[in-house]
Amino acid sequence: MTDASSESTTTILEQIGGDAAVEAVVDIFYGKVLGDEQLADYFIESDMDQLKKHQARFVAQALGGTRPYSGRSMQKAHEGRGITGADFDRVVEHLAASLSEAGVDGDTIGVIAGALAPLKGDIVTG
Repeated sequence: MTDASSESTTTILEQIGGDAAVEAVVDIFYGKVLGDEQLADYFIESDMDQLKKHQARFVAQALGGTRPYSGRSMQKAHEGRGITGADFDRVVEHLAASLSEAGVDGDTIGVIAGALAPLKGDIVTG
């Protein structure tokens, strides 16, 4: 995987290896989240295969992909779950660790975190 500043004309998605890389990161990510006692209960009734597909498409689009994300808004998808700020932050930590484990450099992880951080207000309701 390459440095975030290497090509200004490529998207972050392309820089990290495209859709296949995002799918690999999503698998690593959910392994971490489901193994986390603080977070696992949020996913008890979730269809994980479907959730992974939606998550991969959402992340890919957020990183410059062209395939449309057709899932619910972040606010609707997380409505009524009582997610706390601490839980959101923990999920972000797992995402950063998953990206790092997949070989994404620190600068790119920072850009990705910055792109996803504004969603906190839509997700945190607890």
